[in-house]
Amino acid sequence: MADRDFSAKALAWREQVVIPTYEAGAPDPNPFFLEKRVYQGSSGAVYPFPVVESVSNEPTERAYDAVFIENEYLKVMVLPELGGRIQMALDKTNDYHFVYYNRVIKPALVGLAGPWVSGGIEFNWPQHHRPSTFHTVDYDFEEGADGSWTVWCHEIDRMVGTRGAHGLRLYPGKAYIEILGRVSNRTPLPETFLWWANPAVHVDANHQSIFPPDVTAVMDHGKRDTSSFPIATGTYYKIDYAPGADISRYANIPVPTSYMAHHSDYNFVGSYDHGRQAGLLHVASHHVSPGKKQWTWGCGEFGAAWDRQLTDEDGPYIELMCGVYTDNQPDFTWLSPGEEKAFTQFFMPYKGVGVIKNATTDAAVGLEVEGDRATMRVYVTSPQQGAKVALIARSQTLLEETFDADPSVWRDFTASLPEGTDPSRLTVTVFDAAGRKLVGYRPTNVDNTPPEPAKPIGKPSEITSNEALYLAGMHLEQYRHATRRPEDYFREALRRDPEDQRCNLALGRTHFRRAEYAAAEECFHAAIRRATKHNPNPLDGECHYNLGLALAAQGRADEAEDAFWKSTWRTECQDAAYFELGRIAAGKRDWPEAESVLRRCLERNANHHQATHLLCFVLKSADRREAMLELAGVELARDPFNFGVLFEKALATGDWEAFDLRVGLSSHNHLELANDYLSAGALQRTTAVLQRLLQRTDNQPDSSLVHYYLADIAATEGDAEAAMYHGMTGATAPRGSFFPNRRSDLRVLQNHVERLPNDAQAWCDLGNVLYGKRRYDEAIRAWEEARDLSPEFAQPRRNLGLAYFNKRHDAAGAWRMLEEAYRLNTDDARVLYELDQLAKRLNHTPESRLARLQSHGEAVAKRDDLTIELATLLNLLGRHDEALSVVLGRKFHPWEGGEGKVTTQYVLALTELAIQAINDSDAKKAIDLLQRALERPDSLGEGKLAGAQENNVHYWLGVASRNLGREDEATHWFNLAACGLAEPTSAQFYNDQPPEMIYYQGLALRALGRENEATSRFEKLVAFGEEHLDDEPTIDFFAVSLPDFLVFDADLAAKNELHCRFMMALGWAGLNDDRSAGEAQDRILRLDRSHLGAMAHIKGAPVKTATANPHPSVAS
Repeated sequence: MADRDFSAKALAWREQVVIPTYEAGAPDPNPFFLEKRVYQGSSGAVYPFPVVESVSNEPTERAYDAVFIENEYLKVMVLPELGGRIQMALDKTNDYHFVYYNRVIKPALVGLAGPWVSGGIEFNWPQHHRPSTFHTVDYDFEEGADGSWTVWCHEIDRMVGTRGAHGLRLYPGKAYIEILGRVSNRTPLPETFLWWANPAVHVDANHQSIFPPDVTAVMDHGKRDTSSFPIATGTYYKIDYAPGADISRYANIPVPTSYMAHHSDYNFVGSYDHGRQAGLLHVASHHVSPGKKQWTWGCGEFGAAWDRQLTDEDGPYIELMCGVYTDNQPDFTWLSPGEEKAFTQFFMPYKGVGVIKNATTDAAVGLEVEGDRATMRVYVTSPQQGAKVALIARSQTLLEETFDADPSVWRDFTASLPEGTDPSRLTVTVFDAAGRKLVGYRPTNVDNTPPEPAKPIGKPSEITSNEALYLAGMHLEQYRHATRRPEDYFREALRRDPEDQRCNLALGRTHFRRAEYAAAEECFHAAIRRATKHNPNPLDGECHYNLGLALAAQGRADEAEDAFWKSTWRTECQDAAYFELGRIAAGKRDWPEAESVLRRCLERNANHHQATHLLCFVLKSADRREAMLELAGVELARDPFNFGVLFEKALATGDWEAFDLRVGLSSHNHLELANDYLSAGALQRTTAVLQRLLQRTDNQPDSSLVHYYLADIAATEGDAEAAMYHGMTGATAPRGSFFPNRRSDLRVLQNHVERLPNDAQAWCDLGNVLYGKRRYDEAIRAWEEARDLSPEFAQPRRNLGLAYFNKRHDAAGAWRMLEEAYRLNTDDARVLYELDQLAKRLNHTPESRLARLQSHGEAVAKRDDLTIELATLLNLLGRHDEALSVVLGRKFHPWEGGEGKVTTQYVLALTELAIQAINDSDAKKAIDLLQRALERPDSLGEGKLAGAQENNVHYWLGVASRNLGREDEATHWFNLAACGLAEPTSAQFYNDQPPEMIYYQGLALRALGRENEATSRFEKLVAFGEEHLDDEPTIDFFAVSLPDFLVFDADLAAKNELHCRFMMALGWAGLNDDRSAGEAQDRILRLDRSHLGAMAHIKGAPVKTATANPHPSVAS
């Protein structure tokens, strides 16, 4: 292929490539609901996706079905098996990988559903990170008449049902990748999405992120914090950048940091390697692609540890994310029913220009002024003969030069500036030979006023007006907030005004999404009463449209038809309503009426792909084959993944190749298509779709739901024998990690357990989908039915354990269920972890918890989190040698919620062993142990965070050094130990300073003879604890991650009390008030027997001190 002539045509092909891969483990067979999980600032609820919680330690050679596109300048590799990501993008002209090329697949467990890999370009949709980033997507090729080739990747979202596709296109003669994005809403209600294309780039000390010249401020997730840019002068991510540091430079950011441009009127963002003189640019209209973000693990030990977790040899990277219809994370945009949003993005290499001032898809330009000389650099994305660059100051032309260039080179130009030239009045423009502007730049006035950080939304009772309650609830719904419930705001408004139209509509939509159709209908009727109070014709048709949905879902088609027609009196709902009317007409086999309303729908919304499919079905059913084939041809040229149109065409022609290729063997795709037919009453088509899947897959695992659908259809048609056959086949089908989620899945399962009430697995599935839709009581009843039907069935017992605790607040019942679940399947390490977490919440003794874990060593060894719980318990019980052995005997992989846990136990074990050595008068051994505590072995999976608080280690190094008579060393360590934040805080996150570090500051100050300062530290701890002991804590509205909510709901009040009493105990210990410290410690351990801080830092604290005496005996 190296000899191929690309001048007239790009090239695309499939190829199997072998990549060293650290295999992800098997998906957990248990459902994960994680309702209050915070992920990337929004909901981390993952159901119905199965979750993977392990990664192998060693790579194996694995073959991937890769897709390549190539032209004379670029070569791109796409991996459909990893979410359709670009794995490699090479600039052939300088052998430069302009996106990070990770030569191994080495996932870390930080994705929404577990594994996530670095490098390439990830296309994140409908939330961040892409839920299916580690799943296979549909794909195919498209050859353009202009010589271009496009690789299309496609997916229907499993969580909500929206649809996304991205095409990756190369043209001959162009040095850029065009991304053609399409997102559409297949559901009958508005849904939200965001789109972040996430390129990674290689970084080192030469790297600089290139944001547009008008970006003077950047913002954190949720816009909760701000910083000036590019020179940060304040505190951002707990790093004080004063008096100023350039945070566009990777080398200047020591900790994990996100920042997103507050605003820009430019259409580009990029990165540049000043060493290689090459970089990456993203170009897209800022009107639809305002998002410009950088993320880094940080240039330091912590970041280097993450590099080791994610690659073997390819080194550090940053992510340079590019958001469409979004400018922050989280920041979601609405999609109406049937709506498609289409957009383009361009990624391209560039070279030589450095810090560019502007870029287009044609060219990039830089302009630098130094003294009386201006330097311009130009890079073009296609060959240019006779191009021209011009530099103008006001109306005076300072330079006009013609040049030739192509994407393999850049061009430099210099011009002398007349004395007194104002650089802000310079304009540089590049034209092609025909005089068409390729790119230009003129400095503009920039608003340097820093934006205000976002403010959290108050509780419903704190909001004064119904309008504000409605807007607050809609914001929470739109942004998928993890810990606040939109319906709480709507219900508060309805408590004040029961017929508030907006809030009834919003609450009704919530009920509809949960398949609570009668409740939804009641809300919609209330909205209509208010909307039609003065006349029967409201301003918009949403009330009647939504009522039609609720009625149709209850099988009341004639009433629904009336409501849908009424909604068409206004334009807002016309295309969606005509589509629903088309479904009703098709269900009645009224083909002329169905065609009429569907054509009206398509007149309003030509991109309503489901309506096009339904019209194809209607035309074929009306024996208008040729008209159907003509329509199908037009549609498939526009949307090659319209599964319904592919199916109708295959039925008409007998050629199944395209359908089978694009739909694949995915039961999810087939069930989505089957539901499209089912919603139009096309039972035979539904059966045909599902039977084709079964014929091609021979009852693959997780085919049970397919059979349940077929049974339901057979029962509807009165075929009792077929209904029984498919019901029984589904009940006995092999199972994988499969979890139903659609509203139709719920109905089919409900019907199935009515026909086969002894199917325990179906009852469990029914409970899963009900719980996923927050219908908790019904879910519990379904799981209880499954439990009672099958004494050996572990999963419903496990699910009941979580539900009893979190929803019924029945701790005893939860414990009983989880114990039973684990007894029935002692290989299920996840359930053992949940059982141990519940034991901790129920304040079981550390001894009993340790005994349980040690008696199930094989299960513990399967999980990093269980292993670290084992080490924690050993440390709690003073068995520090064993704890250290456990920690060092394993290679840990970072996991969500595990931040800092492994290193904490490592440092604690070494520190406690050092204290024992000090008390045994072996200060040299203590120093050796403490020096080890300052290091982080690679096997821990996590490096030391810049600014990490190590006051305790430094303090004991001072004590040990003083005991050896090394007073200069002791003073050095005590001075280090005395540093840090002196003011106590709530310390919610792993990188917050824990309160014990203030305690060790005080001890160090005392050892330095600065008793007044030491006393101040201790008194602050006591004062903070006393002041905040009775606080009513709330969850941080802008939290990006909340590990405590991953399994069991946290008791915020209890956590606050423990935190405050711990502070008070530390303070009293430092003040030598042994009685108060002891009483506080006893109270803490009564509330939480596993409180590590109370065991490690308060016990015996008054005798573990060092005075200003040069040679104290700390053991006395």
